[in-house]
Amino acid sequence: MRLKGCGSGGCTQITCAMSSTDGPDLAEATEERCFLSTAEAAALERELLEDYRFGRQQLVEWCGHASAVAVTKVQLINNAYRLVVDAVLGPGVEPGEVGGPCTRALATLKLLSIPLVSLDIPSGMPGWDPETGGDAEDGLRPDVLVSLAAPKRCAGRFSGRHHFVAGRFVPDDVRRKFALRLPGYTGTDCIAAL
Repeated sequence: MRLKGCGSGGCTQITCAMSSTDGPDLAEATEERCFLSTAEAAALERELLEDYRFGRQQLVEWCGHASAVAVTKVQLINNAYRLVVDAVLGPGVEPGEVGGPCTRALATLKLLSIPLVSLDIPSGMPGWDPETGGDAEDGLRPDVLVSLAAPKRCAGRFSGRHHFVAGRFVPDDVRRKFALRLPGYTGTDCIAAL
């Protein structure tokens, strides 16, 4: 799992330029930003795993728990669920790379008339490039997006009803280093609305 995040929540621009050859120059990020590029998201994940010694399974569990909490914010928990969670493909995986059941699952998700909750980046292409977003008509159109760890560029085009970020576990030093503008978390909540 690659921890990448997206955000909209009133944020309309990327404020940190990236070098196309060397990746992000994080030391020179002087303004706070709303979205992370793919390279920045990978660097953030490396920082958590290597410098802060988070375990990969620990991050997966935190993100999974936070995603479940986000679903409870938009769906009454009873014995009649009326939404589908899109967690078919992980970030950076394209449908052509997996085929078979995943391709059929993605085709089914596009036909749904009930709300769709996408985790991190909506699964499948065309429509949801991590860097540019999702404006292709045949891409998934989730009602809810749960960004993991921090917002990611693609969500700048998210037009669904609810956008949450599950990144409370991101240390303040990492937020500052990556110049992240993340929302405050209420009480003990592990997610925040954007």
